[in-house]
Amino acid sequence: MKLEIDVVSTLVAAIVVLLIGRVVISKVGFLQRYNIPEPVVGGLIAALVITGLRLGAGMEITFDMSLQTPLMLAFFATIGLSADIRTLMRGGRSVLVFFAVVVVMLVIQNAVGVAAALSLDMHPLNGLLAGSITMSGGHGTGAAYATRFGEDYNLQGAMEVAMACATFGLILGGLIGGPLAQRLIARHKLTANAAGGQDDSAAGDLAAYDRRSLSPESFVETLFLIVVCVMVGTYLGQILKNDYLTLPAFVWTLFTGVILRNGLSVSGLRQVDGATIDLLGTVSLSLFLAMALIALRLWELVSLALPILVILGAQTVAIAAYVYFVTFRVMGSNYDAAVMSAGHCGFGMGATPTAIANMQAVAARYGHSPQAFLIIPIVGAFLIDLANALVIQGFMSLPQLGF
Repeated sequence: MKLEIDVVSTLVAAIVVLLIGRVVISKVGFLQRYNIPEPVVGGLIAALVITGLRLGAGMEITFDMSLQTPLMLAFFATIGLSADIRTLMRGGRSVLVFFAVVVVMLVIQNAVGVAAALSLDMHPLNGLLAGSITMSGGHGTGAAYATRFGEDYNLQGAMEVAMACATFGLILGGLIGGPLAQRLIARHKLTANAAGGQDDSAAGDLAAYDRRSLSPESFVETLFLIVVCVMVGTYLGQILKNDYLTLPAFVWTLFTGVILRNGLSVSGLRQVDGATIDLLGTVSLSLFLAMALIALRLWELVSLALPILVILGAQTVAIAAYVYFVTFRVMGSNYDAAVMSAGHCGFGMGATPTAIANMQAVAARYGHSPQAFLIIPIVGAFLIDLANALVIQGFMSLPQLGF
């Protein structure tokens, strides 16, 4: 039996998932204590139910995901509209340091994947698919490389392995980030004020006492800015495609938001309403993640061969240990570093939206971290894709691995 859910019903389902996640978290102290995001809790429950219906009753449920990409682009637009260039310049060194930390992790992910694959007598390409291709690249990068490996190297089952690994990463990335950050904060007795005590509003925002309460006017103005960013970003992504470097639309959308926000601020034409941007960004992110999780094909994880599960288990341990002992210390061993560690787990195993959701869950409990919310989107939404492509190509150029 096949049940197709239309776009409106899919949106309703995503909202229900968020409400379920909120209720479950409010009732389960463990989830509150370890800062598990609402979309992850509700979405995983829904995915388990859908998987149970498929395996137990033969019911296949498909959702119309037409709104998923616009929601993702809207979220990245709000990230761009929240980024003040003066704040970015002040955090420039931290961005470079964190980027270096991420690049090292990409190398470790592939080294772990390839070493585990060879030790299990598997083709090393399977190790790359279970490495940074899917752990840091997600479903999109995984699908692209799986197609290439299947066509150029005749790797059997490459797409199934890639999608299952990306699914595993998305789930674990949303589950380990909050607990890891909570342990760091508790162990080192960190507080948001001790991290620097910056004002939550960036230089281009309305001051806290000047912010307008949410109204139809502020909502429409902010929505207009978001839509402009999405339209321009999508257009740039289409016309600037080339054979050498192709950036996804969300990167152009983010850049458009940065330019628009700072252009309005410098010219004095308009100051963005940070509170409304935060609200719409949170809603877009939550709905996007809820849709992504209810569409997960968890049964693909069930069908994974034991060797792939072993590789993914090794990746989880390696990433968690690296973030706990390296990322946190290199980034300053303070509250900002702890929040960034939650984000690093999110996009180091899943995707940038998962990283932001992890950090939002931590910040909602312990306090805001402007530095973390500035650095993670820049590295996780843009720089990591470029670095990942170079690192993957570097491993594939190693003749001793037989690529």
